[in-house]
Amino acid sequence: MKTFDFTMVIWKEKEGYVSKCPELGVASCGDTISEATSNLKEAIELYIENAETLGILEDIEESLTSKEKFTSHLEVTYA
Repeated sequence: MKTFDFTMVIWKEKEGYVSKCPELGVASCGDTISEATSNLKEAIELYIENAETLGILEDIEESLTSKEKFTSHLEVTYA
C-alpha cells in the first residue's frame, strides 16, 4: 500500500464548498468543509484506482510522491 501526499484547495461558493486537488485536476464539493474534504478524498481514491487499472499510475506517481509542493496566492488584474 502506498501513501500519497496531495495539495487540497477549498473555497466557499454560494451553495457550499468546492474542494480541488491541483496535482490531479480532481474536484468535489460539500455543504461543509469537512464534507468537501471527505468527498475529495473519495474522488482522489477513485482516480488512483482507475489510473492503476489503466496502467498509468507509474506515469503520474512522481507528482504524487513529491514532497516539494508550493502554494501561493497570485493576483491578476485585467481591463
